Amino acid sequence: MSEFEKEKASEVCKQENEEAWNQLTYEAWINKFGTSDKAAERIRQNSEKVLSVLLPKFGDVNGKKIANLMGSNGTKAVALAMLGAEAVVMDFSEGNRRYAMELAESAGVSIRYVLENVVELPEEELTGDYDIVFAEIGILHYFTDLHPLFQTAFRLLKKDGFFVLRDFHPVSNKLITSRGTTAKIRKHKVTGDYFNTELVESEISFAKYMPDSETRKVYLRKWNLGEIITAMAQVGFHIEGLDEEPNMSCEQFDKGIPKTFTIKARK
Repeated sequence: MSEFEKEKASEVCKQENEEAWNQLTYEAWINKFGTSDKAAERIRQNSEKVLSVLLPKFGDVNGKKIANLMGSNGTKAVALAMLGAEAVVMDFSEGNRRYAMELAESAGVSIRYVLENVVELPEEELTGDYDIVFAEIGILHYFTDLHPLFQTAFRLLKKDGFFVLRDFHPVSNKLITSRGTTAKIRKHKVTGDYFNTELVESEISFAKYMPDSETRKVYLRKWNLGEIITAMAQVGFHIEGLDEEPNMSCEQFDKGIPKTFTIKARK
């Protein structure tokens, strides 16, 4: 693919993905999580559990300034605010922002929501004073170039601040096709190409919570671990650790297959 073709594909991918994420996201979160009052109560009951494996990477978040890149509906930011953090979400979807702000109000905490594309933040937002920046689960495949995303994280952080990235493991979402719904019948086959660099058309992640007539497609670039770590290092991050994680919901479900990974990198 020529540089012109790559640039054209990147622009098409960006436009299609933004249109999809700005369509009915608020309604999708209502359908998935319920009203903001119900969702806030669930977070209040165990805000640490909401943050899952991220919290041990963060450490004590009380008083820390933390940015969630592409933080979607604000669930993680609200949980962090409940633990005493100054939480900021950066995301381009108005539907996401609406749900997040209602969720914070219901939870009795304050968060800030920056309604911008995270790789096109205005200069006044790139303050270089964040203790922690993070992005997690289903983020990377929306980018046709990882460098602008990681550069944003780098510029937001203060010296010695750190970036935590958690996402789907490439072995599971790039290499293996799985069928079946239980541990007894679920089958896996190697059908993918770990080194494929082409864009893949897919349903948007919250499609099952939207009316069939409103379902939109997105275009994904699925990255392998080598590409991800190299891009982080190239913008200046020092990689402190990479954890490859099994299915966190069940010890036997998909046993032996890495489902997610978490990288911690310091500026």
